[in-house]
Amino acid sequence: MSPDMVIALAEQGVYTILMVVGPLLLIALFVGLTVAIFQATTQIQEQTLAFIPKIIAVFVGIVILGPWMLQRMIEFTMTIFNNITVVG
Repeated sequence: MSPDMVIALAEQGVYTILMVVGPLLLIALFVGLTVAIFQATTQIQEQTLAFIPKIIAVFVGIVILGPWMLQRMIEFTMTIFNNITVVG
């Protein structure tokens, strides 16, 4: 396996990670921002209030986006297995 191939696989791995976790991070970001705005407008100063809505939103995101995320990870895994060369 050449160094260029290793760099290409590492680049594809980072891209796959960003594609898989990106939507969940965006969901958590928007829910956290919404809760923070709600807390600022109502002057509720509870630190743990943002955790439960974010956990629920990310769980719903995993349920909805799970098959797509799994398909992306399977495609990347198959790419890695197809590029393995037997040395010996």
